[in-house]
Amino acid sequence: MTVVKSTISDSARQVTGNALQSTLVDLLGLSLIGKQAHWNIVGPRFRSIHLQLDEVVAAAREFADTVAERASALGISPDGRPETVASAFTLPSPKDGWVRDVDVVEVMVEALEAAIARLRERIDETEKPDPVTQDLLIAITAELEKQRWMFAAENVSHEG
Repeated sequence: MTVVKSTISDSARQVTGNALQSTLVDLLGLSLIGKQAHWNIVGPRFRSIHLQLDEVVAAAREFADTVAERASALGISPDGRPETVASAFTLPSPKDGWVRDVDVVEVMVEALEAAIARLRERIDETEKPDPVTQDLLIAITAELEKQRWMFAAENVSHEG
């Protein structure tokens, strides 16, 4: 079997590969969290949050594909198999069954915050080994921060 030759050094490829793989797992898991919440949300804000969840899922899936293709382009085999995602995934998830709209918002904010924190670590880790991957991670972080902001604004009370 022919293996794609990397354009970066072996040591840079190792760091970059780890960053891309863990980002892939987070993004695939985030898309599953979003869909689980999407199917099970109940409450007065059902429709608006239901649609907002679709935006997160679409972004996470698109970024997952971009991350996996970046890994492949560097000669790193991406692993998005269900068993890999299940064993490595650590972001907060909604409980099973119906979930109130307020709780969906909270879990999405928590999951996005955790994913963003991890991405920021990977941004630092990839600065020297592969600035191209770092740039990709920065773009993903910007979009997830926007999504986090939109969810966080949902649960702000109207006091005063």
